[in-house]
Amino acid sequence: MPQHPEPQRFPVTVDVVALTVRGGELNVLLITRLIEPFKGKAALPGGFVLAGEDLLQAAGRELAEETGVERLPGHLEQLASYGPKGRDPRGDILTVAHLLLAPDFPVLAAGSDAEHAAWYPVREVVGGGLELAFDHARILDDALERAKSKLEYSPLGAAFCGEEFTIAQLRAVYEAVWGTRLDPRNFHRKATGTPGFLEDTGTMTTGDAGRPAALFRLTPEARTTPGQATRAVLNPPLMRPRE
Repeated sequence: MPQHPEPQRFPVTVDVVALTVRGGELNVLLITRLIEPFKGKAALPGGFVLAGEDLLQAAGRELAEETGVERLPGHLEQLASYGPKGRDPRGDILTVAHLLLAPDFPVLAAGSDAEHAAWYPVREVVGGGLELAFDHARILDDALERAKSKLEYSPLGAAFCGEEFTIAQLRAVYEAVWGTRLDPRNFHRKATGTPGFLEDTGTMTTGDAGRPAALFRLTPEARTTPGQATRAVLNPPLMRPRE
């Protein structure tokens, strides 16, 4: 009988790309590493998976440790796996990256192996000269493309908003993630006319210009539970402008 090589054992980590919109700009949560390797370098929050944890539990725990927020808002899902070879100077380490799309939340405190944690505008990181540790630049690039695609075909653009929001607030999310300006009337028509996406709450708020604005929320079928990818599909999709 043919002899099969013994399977190799190596550590598994999770890394989290947490994205939010602040001041009309897309931001990513980064830490400053407190220990080697890459001490003093900016990095995505993350760490080793502990015994008995599943991957989403580990991702949630690491985010809580790095931000001080125990109950994270928004939508968390698995992104992709990277490695194990060649991505960590300590040896072969497989990481499973996750994507968090969330309303703006305060970073309360850095913890574990992080000296500092804060939101950074994506434009300062991607092409802005801020070098990330490990292969985190690649992971961030993949996460940004996933987020852009998610907004086209799923209702997850609302994950950046609160429970209720105006169409203008939702449009600001799409503009920040896609990095482009959208026609307000066209966006309003598409967002409110897409079946299974939004429902009118029947209440109003004061808009930025002092005029009342209708408040919307996701339809029940468009909502997700924590750690579960949405099954709702926007049909027709809200396609981003192509250059």
